[in-house]
Parts: sequence; C-alpha cells; structure tokens
Amino acid sequence: MSFEHELAPEMLAQRIHFVRGHKVMLDADLAMLYKVETRILVQAVKRNLRRFPSDFMFQLSDEEWAVLRSQNVISKGRGGRRYAPYVFTEHGALMLASILNSETADVVGIIIVRTFVQLREMLSSNKELAAMLMELERKVASHDQAISGLINTIRQLMQMPGASSRPIGFTADIGKKKAS
Repeated sequence: MSFEHELAPEMLAQRIHFVRGHKVMLDADLAMLYKVETRILVQAVKRNLRRFPSDFMFQLSDEEWAVLRSQNVISKGRGGRRYAPYVFTEHGALMLASILNSETADVVGIIIVRTFVQLREMLSSNKELAAMLMELERKVASHDQAISGLINTIRQLMQMPGASSRPIGFTADIGKKKAS
C-alpha cells in the first residue's frame, strides 16, 4: 500500500472511530501516517501533555479497547499491546503535527483535518436528509388519513339502502277502508 493511497480521504475516514461522543483516530494509525513508531509518538505526546487536553486526546479504557477489537475494526497485530491506546480528536491529530515538526507531519496534518471536515459535512447532509424524510413521512401520513377517510365515505355511499319503514312520496291507500 503506497503512502499516497493511505492518505486518500476514503482510507483515512475508515480509520476514524466514534468513542465517547468524539470522532477519533488511534495512536497507531496516526503514527503510521506520520511515519513514526507508536512509542515515539506517545513519548512526544507525554513530553507535551499541556498541549493535549482531554478533548484533544484520551486513553481508551480496557472495555472500549476490547469493543473496538471485537468489532474487527483493529487487528491485534504481533504480540499485542501492553496498554490501551491513546486516541486523538481532529484537534489532537493536528496538534500532533505541530509537536512532531516534520514535513511529513505538516502534510499529513492538513490531510487529516480535511478528512474530518469532509466527514462532518457528510454527517451534516445526512441529518438534513433525515429531516426531509421525516417531513415527507409526516405529509404522507396525513394524506393517508385523508385518503382513508375518503374511501370510508365512498364505501358508505355505495352501500345499498335498506328497506325503509314507509315509502317516500304520496301514496294512495286504495285497498284499505276508512274507519268511520
């Protein structure tokens, strides 16, 4: 897999996970993209912790890490990890580029930010589409009720009238005698 292929927005989007209400990337994925070892990336972060508040980076709990692995999102790799990985939000991934301070980090940081923006735009358009579908469903439901009422009225009109108790109009009682 070529480096350019790894940086395609579609490929990067596959490496973005939703954890604790944040869209994040794993430290190992970012290390691969920034072309450094994961341990080097984590060391750089630990030396610059003041730049990584909890909304930029956090460490997964063992349960969260197990869930990600069980969803076959992440391979276990050779030998496994001794600790749960760190994950970085869009801002954390960009901050990584500033502390790694290399040409590769600059290019990758920009591409990662663009990928997060594209993902945000897709989610936004999906919300708009969902709202439009709900409005359409509401309109169809009200039309369904109107159509159902119309059909019921037509059915009532189509029913044959039953025998009435007296005929309509003037009738002569020819065969009956008047009682005097």
